[in-house]
Amino acid sequence: MQIHVSGKQIDLSDALKHRVTTHLDTIAERYFDQAMEANVTFSRARSFFTCDINVHAGRGLTLRGEGEAADAPTAFDDAAEHIARRLRRYRRRVRSHSRATARHPGPEIGRTYILQPNDPQPASAVSDDRADGPYATIIAEQATEIALLSVSEAVMRLDLADRSLLVFRNSVSRQINIIYRRDDGNIGWVDPGVS
Repeated sequence: MQIHVSGKQIDLSDALKHRVTTHLDTIAERYFDQAMEANVTFSRARSFFTCDINVHAGRGLTLRGEGEAADAPTAFDDAAEHIARRLRRYRRRVRSHSRATARHPGPEIGRTYILQPNDPQPASAVSDDRADGPYATIIAEQATEIALLSVSEAVMRLDLADRSLLVFRNSVSRQINIIYRRDDGNIGWVDPGVS
């Protein structure tokens, strides 16, 4: 497993890097059959340390954990516990996912765009070639995977990655669906195939 440990404006000791590598290797051996990649980033905010762990496990499966504490090792332990808790919750599904990735066709590729609002201009300066609307300038573009998943698998991925939104192709209806985390903590599901 490839593990990248870095610090934002802080120096990390070799002992901390060894601890991170050993602990994440233990988690990987327990839950996954194949190699993974992990990025661990430490930073300091005011009087405490933060640790952000992003683990890419197999095709399309991403886990994310965050931790805060007075020292860096405790912040890492907190973030690693978030990941371990999510993996324990979905242990059976994660193991079957890692074994089945070779059998399923690859996900579709979609495009994601980041839009920036246009600067307000006087009415006389507006030209016809400018796009309408407040968000017309594209400032970033990247490829995004749209996986073929059941709704329960999509909810699992949303929870494991600690994301607020996931776009996927429903394995039953073959329609593009969206699940999202609502403000009340529940999960919302948008299924355009239902009438």
